[in-house]
Amino acid sequence: MEYFLELFLSGLIRGSIYALIALGYTMVYGIIELINFAHGEIYMIGAFTALIVASVLTMLGWNQIAIILLASVVAVIYSSAYGYTVEKIAYQPLRGAPRLSALISAIGMSLFLQNYVLLAQTSDFMPFPSLIPEFKFMESYEHIISSPEIVILATTTLVMIFLAFLIKFTRMGKAMRATAQDREMAMLVGVDVDRIISFTFIIGSATAALGGVLIASHIGQINFYIGFLAGIKAFVAAVLGGIGSIPGAVVGSLVLGWTESFFTGYVSSDYEDVFAFLFLVFILIFRPSGIMGRAETEKV
Repeated sequence: MEYFLELFLSGLIRGSIYALIALGYTMVYGIIELINFAHGEIYMIGAFTALIVASVLTMLGWNQIAIILLASVVAVIYSSAYGYTVEKIAYQPLRGAPRLSALISAIGMSLFLQNYVLLAQTSDFMPFPSLIPEFKFMESYEHIISSPEIVILATTTLVMIFLAFLIKFTRMGKAMRATAQDREMAMLVGVDVDRIISFTFIIGSATAALGGVLIASHIGQINFYIGFLAGIKAFVAAVLGGIGSIPGAVVGSLVLGWTESFFTGYVSSDYEDVFAFLFLVFILIFRPSGIMGRAETEKV
Protein backbone atom coordinates (compact mmCIF):
# COMPACT_ATOMS: atom_id res chain seq x y z
CA MET A 1 0.00 0.00 0.00
CA GLU A 2 2.84 2.36 0.86
CA TYR A 3 4.50 1.69 -2.50
CA PHE A 4 1.20 2.37 -4.27
CA LEU A 5 0.88 5.68 -2.40
CA GLU A 6 4.44 6.60 -3.35
CA LEU A 7 3.74 5.95 -7.04
CA PHE A 8 0.44 7.83 -6.82
CA LEU A 9 2.08 10.93 -5.35
CA SER A 10 4.97 10.71 -7.82
CA GLY A 11 2.48 10.64 -10.69
CA LEU A 12 0.62 13.57 -9.16
CA ILE A 13 3.82 15.66 -9.15
CA ARG A 14 4.61 14.65 -12.75
CA GLY A 15 1.11 15.51 -13.83
CA SER A 16 1.28 18.88 -12.09
CA ILE A 17 4.40 19.84 -14.03
CA TYR A 18 2.91 18.62 -17.31
CA ALA A 19 -0.20 20.67 -16.55
CA LEU A 20 1.76 23.92 -16.26
CA ILE A 21 3.07 23.40 -19.79
CA ALA A 22 -0.09 21.83 -21.24
CA LEU A 23 -2.16 24.84 -20.14
CA GLY A 24 -0.15 27.02 -22.52
CA TYR A 25 -0.73 24.61 -25.41
CA THR A 26 -4.46 24.37 -24.81
CA MET A 27 -4.97 28.12 -24.26
CA VAL A 28 -3.25 28.99 -27.54
CA TYR A 29 -5.13 26.27 -29.40
CA GLY A 30 -8.41 27.42 -27.92
CA ILE A 31 -7.85 30.94 -29.27
CA ILE A 32 -6.26 30.42 -32.71
CA GLU A 33 -6.70 26.64 -33.22
CA LEU A 34 -2.98 26.12 -33.82
CA ILE A 35 -0.31 24.30 -31.83
CA ASN A 36 2.60 26.42 -30.62
CA PHE A 37 5.45 23.93 -31.08
CA ALA A 38 7.92 26.47 -29.69
CA HIS A 39 6.19 26.24 -26.30
CA GLY A 40 8.58 23.62 -24.94
CA GLU A 41 11.52 25.90 -25.70
CA ILE A 42 9.89 28.67 -23.64
CA TYR A 43 9.86 26.19 -20.74
CA MET A 44 13.57 25.57 -21.33
CA ILE A 45 14.41 29.29 -21.54
CA GLY A 46 12.60 29.87 -18.25
CA ALA A 47 14.78 27.25 -16.55
CA PHE A 48 18.02 28.72 -17.97
CA THR A 49 16.98 32.25 -16.96
CA ALA A 50 16.32 31.10 -13.41
CA LEU A 51 19.71 29.35 -13.33
CA ILE A 52 21.53 32.52 -14.37
CA VAL A 53 19.65 34.71 -11.89
CA ALA A 54 20.08 32.19 -9.06
CA SER A 55 23.84 31.91 -9.73
CA VAL A 56 24.28 35.69 -9.55
CA LEU A 57 22.19 36.05 -6.40
CA THR A 58 24.01 33.15 -4.71
CA MET A 59 27.34 34.89 -5.34
CA LEU A 60 25.85 38.04 -3.79
CA GLY A 61 24.92 36.09 -0.67
CA TRP A 62 21.12 36.23 -0.89
CA ASN A 63 19.07 33.74 1.15
CA GLN A 64 17.38 30.74 -0.46
CA ILE A 65 13.77 31.95 -0.32
CA ALA A 66 14.63 35.33 -1.85
CA ILE A 67 16.59 33.58 -4.60
CA ILE A 68 13.75 31.24 -5.64
CA LEU A 69 11.21 34.07 -5.60
CA LEU A 70 13.29 36.53 -7.62
CA ALA A 71 14.60 33.86 -10.02
CA SER A 72 11.01 32.72 -10.67
CA VAL A 73 9.75 36.26 -11.25
CA VAL A 74 12.59 37.11 -13.65
CA ALA A 75 12.15 33.78 -15.50
CA VAL A 76 8.40 34.37 -15.88
CA ILE A 77 8.87 37.93 -17.17
CA TYR A 78 11.70 37.00 -19.54
CA SER A 79 9.89 33.95 -20.92
CA SER A 80 6.67 35.92 -21.32
CA ALA A 81 8.60 38.39 -23.45
CA TYR A 82 9.83 35.48 -25.58
CA GLY A 83 6.29 34.14 -25.90
CA TYR A 84 5.07 37.56 -27.03
CA THR A 85 7.93 37.81 -29.54
CA VAL A 86 7.26 34.31 -30.92
CA GLU A 87 3.64 35.24 -31.51
CA LYS A 88 4.55 38.47 -33.29
CA ILE A 89 7.23 36.87 -35.48
CA ALA A 90 5.94 33.35 -36.17
CA TYR A 91 2.15 33.71 -36.00
CA GLN A 92 0.81 37.22 -36.52
CA PRO A 93 2.22 37.68 -40.06
CA LEU A 94 0.59 34.35 -41.02
CA ARG A 95 -2.81 35.02 -39.46
CA GLY A 96 -4.64 34.66 -42.76
CA ALA A 97 -2.33 32.05 -44.27
CA PRO A 98 -3.05 28.30 -44.47
CA ARG A 99 -2.57 26.49 -41.16
CA LEU A 100 0.33 24.47 -42.54
CA SER A 101 2.34 27.68 -43.00
CA ALA A 102 1.89 28.64 -39.35
CA LEU A 103 2.74 25.09 -38.25
CA ILE A 104 6.02 25.12 -40.21
CA SER A 105 6.80 28.57 -38.82
CA ALA A 106 6.29 27.29 -35.25
CA ILE A 107 8.57 24.30 -35.83
CA GLY A 108 11.20 26.61 -37.30
CA MET A 109 10.96 28.88 -34.25
CA SER A 110 11.37 25.85 -31.97
CA LEU A 111 14.57 24.77 -33.77
CA PHE A 112 15.87 28.34 -33.75
CA LEU A 113 15.39 28.71 -29.98
CA GLN A 114 17.01 25.32 -29.31
CA ASN A 115 20.11 26.21 -31.29
CA TYR A 116 20.19 29.75 -29.93
CA VAL A 117 20.41 28.42 -26.35
CA LEU A 118 22.88 25.72 -27.46
CA LEU A 119 25.25 28.38 -28.84
CA ALA A 120 24.70 30.75 -25.91
CA GLN A 121 25.20 28.05 -23.24
CA THR A 122 26.48 24.51 -23.84
CA SER A 123 25.31 21.13 -25.11
CA ASP A 124 26.22 19.48 -21.79
CA PHE A 125 23.90 19.05 -18.85
CA MET A 126 24.40 21.84 -16.33
CA PRO A 127 23.82 21.47 -12.58
CA PHE A 128 20.80 23.38 -11.31
CA PRO A 129 20.79 24.39 -7.61
CA SER A 130 18.04 23.13 -5.33
CA LEU A 131 16.18 26.42 -4.86
CA ILE A 132 13.11 25.08 -3.06
CA PRO A 133 13.80 25.10 0.70
CA GLU A 134 13.38 21.92 2.73
CA PHE A 135 10.95 22.06 5.64
CA LYS A 136 9.57 19.61 8.15
CA PHE A 137 6.03 18.30 7.79
CA MET A 138 4.58 14.81 8.55
CA GLU A 139 7.88 13.01 9.19
CA SER A 140 6.43 9.54 8.57
CA TYR A 141 5.65 10.55 4.97
CA GLU A 142 8.83 12.48 4.13
CA HIS A 143 10.37 9.43 2.41
CA ILE A 144 7.30 9.22 0.14
CA ILE A 145 6.94 12.86 -0.89
CA SER A 146 9.48 15.60 -0.20
CA SER A 147 8.78 19.17 0.82
CA PRO A 148 9.94 20.54 -2.59
CA GLU A 149 7.33 18.30 -4.20
CA ILE A 150 4.71 19.78 -1.87
CA VAL A 151 5.76 23.25 -3.03
CA ILE A 152 5.47 22.15 -6.70
CA LEU A 153 1.98 20.75 -6.13
CA ALA A 154 0.82 23.84 -4.21
CA THR A 155 2.20 26.22 -6.83
CA THR A 156 0.54 24.32 -9.66
CA THR A 157 -2.79 24.33 -7.81
CA LEU A 158 -2.59 28.10 -7.25
CA VAL A 159 -1.77 28.73 -10.91
CA MET A 160 -4.74 26.62 -12.03
CA ILE A 161 -7.08 28.49 -9.67
CA PHE A 162 -5.74 31.83 -10.93
CA LEU A 163 -6.27 30.87 -14.57
CA ALA A 164 -9.79 29.59 -13.88
CA PHE A 165 -10.66 32.87 -12.14
CA LEU A 166 -9.02 34.94 -14.91
CA ILE A 167 -10.93 33.24 -17.71
CA LYS A 168 -14.31 33.00 -15.99
CA PHE A 169 -14.65 36.26 -14.06
CA THR A 170 -12.45 38.96 -15.60
CA ARG A 171 -13.05 41.25 -18.56
CA MET A 172 -9.96 39.87 -20.28
CA GLY A 173 -11.18 36.34 -19.71
CA LYS A 174 -14.54 37.12 -21.29
CA ALA A 175 -12.74 38.58 -24.30
CA MET A 176 -10.62 35.43 -24.54
CA ARG A 177 -13.71 33.23 -24.48
CA ALA A 178 -15.40 35.38 -27.11
CA THR A 179 -12.33 35.20 -29.35
CA ALA A 180 -12.14 31.44 -28.96
CA GLN A 181 -15.83 31.02 -29.79
CA ASP A 182 -16.00 33.28 -32.85
CA ARG A 183 -13.07 35.50 -33.76
CA GLU A 184 -14.88 37.51 -36.44
CA MET A 185 -17.89 38.22 -34.22
CA ALA A 186 -15.59 39.22 -31.35
CA MET A 187 -13.93 41.77 -33.63
CA LEU A 188 -17.35 43.14 -34.63
CA VAL A 189 -18.29 43.82 -31.00
CA GLY A 190 -15.02 45.67 -30.33
CA VAL A 191 -12.65 43.00 -29.01
CA ASP A 192 -9.01 43.65 -29.94
CA VAL A 193 -8.31 40.12 -31.17
CA ASP A 194 -4.58 40.68 -31.79
CA ARG A 195 -4.17 41.92 -28.22
CA ILE A 196 -6.07 38.92 -26.84
CA ILE A 197 -3.94 36.46 -28.81
CA SER A 198 -0.72 38.13 -27.61
CA PHE A 199 -1.98 38.07 -24.02
CA THR A 200 -2.76 34.36 -24.34
CA PHE A 201 0.79 33.65 -25.52
CA ILE A 202 2.16 35.68 -22.58
CA ILE A 203 0.09 33.82 -19.98
CA GLY A 204 0.93 30.43 -21.50
CA SER A 205 4.64 31.28 -21.58
CA ALA A 206 4.55 32.43 -17.95
CA THR A 207 3.09 29.12 -16.74
CA ALA A 208 5.61 27.15 -18.81
CA ALA A 209 8.50 29.17 -17.36
CA LEU A 210 7.27 28.56 -13.83
CA GLY A 211 7.14 24.85 -14.58
CA GLY A 212 10.69 25.00 -15.94
CA VAL A 213 12.00 26.62 -12.75
CA LEU A 214 10.23 24.17 -10.45
CA ILE A 215 11.14 20.96 -12.27
CA ALA A 216 14.76 22.02 -12.91
CA SER A 217 15.20 22.80 -9.22
CA HIS A 218 13.67 19.45 -8.31
CA ILE A 219 15.69 17.35 -10.81
CA GLY A 220 18.94 19.29 -10.37
CA GLN A 221 20.13 19.63 -13.98
CA ILE A 222 19.17 21.18 -17.32
CA ASN A 223 20.37 21.39 -20.91
CA PHE A 224 19.18 23.00 -24.13
CA TYR A 225 17.10 19.94 -25.12
CA ILE A 226 14.86 19.60 -22.04
CA GLY A 227 12.08 21.62 -23.66
CA PHE A 228 11.60 19.16 -26.52
CA LEU A 229 10.57 16.10 -24.50
CA ALA A 230 8.67 18.14 -21.91
CA GLY A 231 6.83 19.92 -24.72
CA ILE A 232 5.91 16.65 -26.41
CA LYS A 233 4.65 15.16 -23.13
CA ALA A 234 2.60 18.28 -22.35
CA PHE A 235 1.17 18.23 -25.87
CA VAL A 236 0.17 14.58 -25.37
CA ALA A 237 -1.46 15.55 -22.06
CA ALA A 238 -3.39 18.41 -23.70
CA VAL A 239 -4.65 16.13 -26.49
CA LEU A 240 -5.44 13.38 -24.01
CA GLY A 241 -7.58 15.69 -21.91
CA GLY A 242 -9.17 17.45 -24.87
CA ILE A 243 -7.16 20.09 -26.72
CA GLY A 244 -8.67 23.53 -26.18
CA SER A 245 -10.16 22.64 -22.79
CA ILE A 246 -8.36 24.04 -19.74
CA PRO A 247 -9.88 21.51 -17.29
CA GLY A 248 -9.09 18.85 -19.90
CA ALA A 249 -5.42 19.90 -19.96
CA VAL A 250 -5.23 19.43 -16.19
CA VAL A 251 -7.05 16.08 -16.21
CA GLY A 252 -4.99 14.81 -19.17
CA SER A 253 -1.75 15.84 -17.44
CA LEU A 254 -2.67 14.04 -14.24
CA VAL A 255 -3.75 10.90 -16.12
CA LEU A 256 -0.49 10.91 -18.08
CA GLY A 257 1.56 11.45 -14.91
CA TRP A 258 -0.13 8.59 -13.09
CA THR A 259 0.12 6.32 -16.14
CA GLU A 260 3.86 6.86 -16.41
CA SER A 261 4.41 6.53 -12.67
CA PHE A 262 2.52 3.24 -12.25
CA PHE A 263 3.96 1.73 -15.43
CA THR A 264 7.48 2.65 -14.31
CA GLY A 265 6.88 1.25 -10.83
CA TYR A 266 5.14 -2.00 -11.73
CA VAL A 267 6.42 -2.84 -15.21
CA SER A 268 9.59 -1.16 -16.49
CA SER A 269 11.05 2.33 -16.72
CA ASP A 270 12.69 1.48 -20.08
CA TYR A 271 9.41 1.77 -22.00
CA GLU A 272 7.81 4.56 -20.00
CA ASP A 273 7.48 6.94 -22.95
CA VAL A 274 6.30 4.18 -25.30
CA PHE A 275 3.51 3.21 -22.94
CA ALA A 276 2.44 6.84 -22.51
CA PHE A 277 1.99 7.28 -26.26
CA LEU A 278 0.24 3.91 -26.61
CA PHE A 279 -2.16 4.98 -23.89
CA LEU A 280 -2.86 8.19 -25.84
CA VAL A 281 -3.62 6.19 -28.99
CA PHE A 282 -5.92 3.88 -27.01
CA ILE A 283 -7.87 6.82 -25.54
CA LEU A 284 -8.21 8.60 -28.88
CA ILE A 285 -9.50 5.47 -30.62
CA PHE A 286 -12.49 5.39 -28.27
CA ARG A 287 -12.64 9.11 -27.46
CA PRO A 288 -11.20 11.12 -30.40
CA SER A 289 -11.96 14.48 -28.79
CA GLY A 290 -10.07 13.55 -25.60
CA ILE A 291 -11.31 12.82 -22.10
CA MET A 292 -13.06 16.17 -21.57
CA GLY A 293 -13.17 17.47 -25.14
CA ARG A 294 -16.40 17.97 -26.97
CA ALA A 295 -16.92 16.58 -30.44
CA GLU A 296 -17.51 19.39 -32.94
CA THR A 297 -20.37 19.13 -35.37
CA GLU A 298 -19.86 20.75 -38.74
CA LYS A 299 -22.69 23.05 -39.78
CA VAL A 300 -23.91 22.73 -43.35
